[in-house]
Amino acid sequence: MELYRKYGSISLKAIEHLVLLLIAIATIVAIGQEVFHLIDMRSVELADLLLLFIYLEVLAMVANYAESGKLPVRMPLYIAIVALARYLILDMKAMEDWRVLAVSLSTLVLATTVVVIRWGQLKMPYPKNQDYDN
Repeated sequence: MELYRKYGSISLKAIEHLVLLLIAIATIVAIGQEVFHLIDMRSVELADLLLLFIYLEVLAMVANYAESGKLPVRMPLYIAIVALARYLILDMKAMEDWRVLAVSLSTLVLATTVVVIRWGQLKMPYPKNQDYDN
């Protein structure tokens, strides 16, 4: 039974690293496509910069996870906030008022969540010997 547990753990770690590598490669390809798009269009808009920022955050999240084996909860929240901002910037003119309000409130909820998590980390940190995600 111990042998199965050992090889099962090794296999899962290998799959985890393979998927991390695939995510990193796919993100780098997406960055390249966006850069070629910018060169082709010969202009840079705010939506393009926000998209590149999202890609950068995804790469940073993959690097952080590969280094530490932990995924800080705040990183996906930052990505979600930027994605909602980009969505709002791109489609605001075509959106109905209720949708603009819903996206704005969603962004506010995510930002508040980040502040609460950060406050909790500073005021109520985990004991040093426990291994929790932050």
